[in-house]
Amino acid sequence: MRIVLQRVTKARLTVRGAEHAGIGQGLVVLVGFGREDGPDLPQTPIWSTLLDKIVSLRIFPDHKGRSEVSLNAVNGSILAVSQFTLYADWRKGRRPSFTSAAPPDRAHPLFDAFVQGLSRRAAGNVASGAFGQDMEIELCNWGPFTLTLDSNQ
Repeated sequence: MRIVLQRVTKARLTVRGAEHAGIGQGLVVLVGFGREDGPDLPQTPIWSTLLDKIVSLRIFPDHKGRSEVSLNAVNGSILAVSQFTLYADWRKGRRPSFTSAAPPDRAHPLFDAFVQGLSRRAAGNVASGAFGQDMEIELCNWGPFTLTLDSNQ
């Protein structure tokens, strides 16, 4: 599982021109699943560790402007979006390969479990993209502040 977190002041996701989800202050969380990620992943310690880390990382500013406050402490929201392209292999040629990404029939239930897990842990609202759809995401990256998390690290 690979995750990209972006701290945002706001974000909005549309599908076919219609608004599907939106958040205020919080995180846009792009998550991709690899071929090695099986259906048992949500029962593993790394799953819990990563979900807990997302809501507890101290990446929001305190009253002095230092990154000392967690998403939950600011009651921030999450916009979670499935992102198979996080597993792109660009080393050969000019067209990336996505063979390292989990197939949709395996990734979809993992993404749903990921959103449910975040919903149980997050103090604020958790919204999600539309799995397998062509989506447009508008966001105001706050910082910019972008982090990557990988279950293999």
